Order: sequence, then C-alpha cells, then structure tokens
Amino acid sequence: MTEKLTVLPLGGLGEIGMNMMAVAYGSEAFVIDAGLMFPDDSMPGVDLVIPDIDVLLAQGWNIRGIVVTHGHEDHIGALPYVLKKINCPLFATNLTMGLVEYRLEEFDLLDSTTRCVIGPHEDLELGPFKICFTPMCHSVADGVGLIISTPAGVLMHSGDFKLDPTPIDGRPCDLEKIAAFARKGILALFSDSTNAEQGGATLSESMIRPAFETIFREAPGRILIATFSSNIHRIQQVLDLCFEMRRKVVLVGRSMVANTRIASERGYLDIPPDTV
Repeated sequence: MTEKLTVLPLGGLGEIGMNMMAVAYGSEAFVIDAGLMFPDDSMPGVDLVIPDIDVLLAQGWNIRGIVVTHGHEDHIGALPYVLKKINCPLFATNLTMGLVEYRLEEFDLLDSTTRCVIGPHEDLELGPFKICFTPMCHSVADGVGLIISTPAGVLMHSGDFKLDPTPIDGRPCDLEKIAAFARKGILALFSDSTNAEQGGATLSESMIRPAFETIFREAPGRILIATFSSNIHRIQQVLDLCFEMRRKVVLVGRSMVANTRIASERGYLDIPPDTV
C-alpha cells in the first residue's frame, strides 16, 4: 500500500502570525516553524496566541524535528510552548538558532532541547524527507526556504522573503537554485511574503542609506531611530553611519540589546569600535 503525503497547516494562513505547518509521509513527519501571534482588540486580557497542536498530536506521527525558516516571532515565538509537548530536535541556521536559544533560555528549555545548526546551502535528511535549504532574503538575516523531497514529490516552502537585488549582506534569494528544482517539477509551492498579493516592488534595504545620510548630516543633536530589533541590516546601516560621522549609538529596549548582541557574537553584525 502506497503511503500518503499529508500537509497539515496549524496557523499562519490568512493571518499574520502563528506560522506552523506539519509535513507527513505515512507515519513519519516534521514541523516547519512554530510562531505566535499577538492578540487584536477582540481578545482582551490575552498576551499572545499560539497554535493549537492537539490535532497534530492526535495523528500519532513520529515527529522527526522542527525546522525553522527564520527568526521572527511569528515563526519561533511558540517554540517554548510546543517543545513542552513535542520532544524533538530543532534545526535552524546560525543566527536563527541564536534567536531561538535566547527564548528557550527564558523558559529553562535550553539544556533539554537538542539543537542542530544547518548552513543555508546544506541538506538535511529526516526519515523519508530530504530537505534542501536555500537562502532567502528577508528583513531578518539568515532566512531560508525549504525544498522538500518526498517519495510522493517535491514541495517548496519559501519561508518569508523579500526580492531584494541589493541586500546589505550581499545575500539575495537564490532564485537560480529554486529554478533548477522547478525545472524538474515541484508538486506544491507554499509561499509566504507579507503584501505579496499587492502589485509593484518593495525598495531595497540599501536604499535607506541615502535618506539616513541626509538626516545624519543635517541633525544638530540627537537622532531617535525606531526599528524592529530583528532588522539587523537596518541596525548595521545605523552603526556604520554613526561611526563615519563620529556619533555614538545608545541601544534602548531589551530585545534590541539582546538581538544586537546575538547578531554580533554570531558574525552577522559588525559593530565599529567605540561606537556603542
């Protein structure tokens, strides 16, 4: 009897947040991401929303691991809660794993969780699945897409992405690699990018620098800059300009301080001397 390929979304469809999806072949399975969602006005008293994994547990699958595409909260924020119910290894790229470990440490789950760092061009075999990582440019560094070979066919999970031809780290989406797999045939594409249904193109992150340069030259005093703490490329541009123009940087906020430290320690953020 031929085994069945099953894809089970647990969140993230038609909403921003709670991204989580299981892929199974027969009794073997793995999970992609485990994110949270912040509540809206209809949820008074609720701090955060996480996927309901009871339906996943009810399948009785042997879950080989959780593969994380990138380090945004809507893709990693539910991991501390999911790992309390599913004891399996985590697989992620270097920076993503650093962001994950920071959250696991808060929940005292670091020592009890098996963690495996995978390079953005590496392959991973989990039971009947061969997962080929492919770099995807996004507003957080070190994101990847997943090309998943199964006995029933090939699946493509894009992760979040931005088609930026001139990214700050020189690491655009590897469209040639994706195209090579597409020519061989892809059974299903699972594509996730905020506002992808709207026409036009998003400006490259490198286009931010000229605007920053003007502000930095003209501002006589302090400059207040607000950005997501996970936007390491934006932070890098600010650090570089402050160093060039002999300004000092003060990081404000727990997440900003933590993410800057993690990115610096893992080689994704270059902090110029005597700047912070």
